Amino acid sequence: MELTPEQLNILEGHYSLLSRWNRVLNLTSVEGVAEAVERHYCESIFLAVQLPVGKLRIVDIGSGGGFPGFPIAVLRTDCEISLVESHRRKAVFLREASRGIGNIRVCARRAEEVEEGFDRAVSRAVSYKDLQGVLKELAPVADLLTGEETPPEELGFDWADGMRLPWGKARYLRSGVLRGTPWSQRFT
Repeated sequence: MELTPEQLNILEGHYSLLSRWNRVLNLTSVEGVAEAVERHYCESIFLAVQLPVGKLRIVDIGSGGGFPGFPIAVLRTDCEISLVESHRRKAVFLREASRGIGNIRVCARRAEEVEEGFDRAVSRAVSYKDLQGVLKELAPVADLLTGEETPPEELGFDWADGMRLPWGKARYLRSGVLRGTPWSQRFT
């Protein structure tokens, strides 16, 4: 996938803002542009490319600095992305970063308080324990950027084999469907 100059400008602007705000607000522990590109932007773009074609309503649980939802929104303008972040100051950052991007909505609340459904849920660097109570309430399909640990049964999803990310160590994209979903509706 090749990014357009406009997409690159938006992502560069996001990184610039993230770097400035991170000095005061702990948005990420990643330091330096090379590490941020690999760990945040490339992982998020990898996920965006794996999503099925067509308009989707996607919720990013625990968005923090905007990952993976912000880059997904930049690449997939056909999708509506809701960035859910319970920390108010991080939500303020997300609003500022997404100003002018029409397919992003920031929800400054806990995921448990979101009372709508989505086509897919995405998340990066949120513990399985924190996802356990909400993931199946928000979407029938989940795409998680994780480490080596396989998602637990308690999440209520049937997981495909993890897709190892093409860089880094022990990083995976794990996609699952809500247990009990008919085969004809899986991963569409």
